[in-house]
Amino acid sequence: MKKIIYFFYTKSVGVYINLLSFVFLEKATQIAYNLFSEPRKGRLIKTSLPTVLQNSDNETFQHNGDHFQSYTWKGNDTVILLVHGWESNASRWEKILPYLQESGSTIIAIDAPAHGLSSGKEFNIPQYAEFIHVLFQKFQPTHLIGHSLGAKTCLYYQSVYQNSDLQKIVVLGSPSDFNIILNNYIALLSLNSIVSYGLEKHYLKSFNLELENFSGKLFASKIKTKGFIAHDTDDTVVLFAEAKKIASTWKNSILIETNGLGHSLHDDELYKKIACFLFETE
Repeated sequence: MKKIIYFFYTKSVGVYINLLSFVFLEKATQIAYNLFSEPRKGRLIKTSLPTVLQNSDNETFQHNGDHFQSYTWKGNDTVILLVHGWESNASRWEKILPYLQESGSTIIAIDAPAHGLSSGKEFNIPQYAEFIHVLFQKFQPTHLIGHSLGAKTCLYYQSVYQNSDLQKIVVLGSPSDFNIILNNYIALLSLNSIVSYGLEKHYLKSFNLELENFSGKLFASKIKTKGFIAHDTDDTVVLFAEAKKIASTWKNSILIETNGLGHSLHDDELYKKIACFLFETE
């Protein structure tokens, strides 16, 4: 029953946007973009944070009129930055934390735009990368770990900023082609070609991005930093083929194939492999 209700809801929204596009294209495009970019889950309440985040040092940063939240588990001078994905927050790293803390490292996690305790209603990768850069300027992390769209943000960040202090990057369940995500959304709502074109123009105008170039595969081709790519063959959210695209252009990377973990990739053996990759001696 829920699936039927959801189907009719999405199609009804799509019909409304399509009809509106014939009269007010800009408004129709903005509504379509807002629905696409605004997460429905992942927010946190400051007075009732998950225990793992309560046991950290919380800090709020201001950037270009927005604010974002970070959480720090203090250790030595080696700093690892954790970057979560869509409709999640910094607490998603709870299970991997003990494996990273065994090294004695300082661990920092961030809440993405419009997630956790960070401000805003819109998630976009360029802004997320700006937040990451603020933390890099203050804490100089040498290791970066991202999951899902957070992983793609890590690829985007390093391809744009070319941070020479960054030694290793771990990407978990990362999508590559943005067009696939957007086209799935367009198909879900059955949006017409007018709105589809309007969305493409919106990205070009707002972010100076040609959608075909907004690709994890392209980002990875510009990265010299050593990389660890993990993806599950049973991932139905981001298909395994996306990881193979990223690995095909990231020359200094390894691809780890898992089975039965789905998109979350929570697994003790995988965490051990990640820790080994990060802290192995050359």
